[in-house]
Amino acid sequence: DSDAARVGEWVVAIGSPFGLGHTVTTGVLSAKGRAGVGMIPIEDFLQTDASTNPGNSGGPLVTADGEVVGIVTAILNPTSERVFIGIGFAVTMESAAAAVGVSPF
Repeated sequence: DSDAARVGEWVVAIGSPFGLGHTVTTGVLSAKGRAGVGMIPIEDFLQTDASTNPGNSGGPLVTADGEVVGIVTAILNPTSERVFIGIGFAVTMESAAAAVGVSPF
């Protein structure tokens, strides 16, 4: 339940950044309901500072209680350089479920 996730709580991002499989990084849930980022038409992102690099997309964003609250989707890169500034975004589980027409619960 992404709605139950609290800003400031610890989260873990799991993925394969740069092809390095089975990578786990930690951070905090920095914001909820983040929109206006300009990445996709429907935006309701969870923002995290858990290290997110190319290849993390599609991995889960998990709370310290083991609850999957999102799917790592994107990183903010305000330049054309391959420089990533530590802001990652995850689609909420509710948004992901709605996109494929299933219940998240």
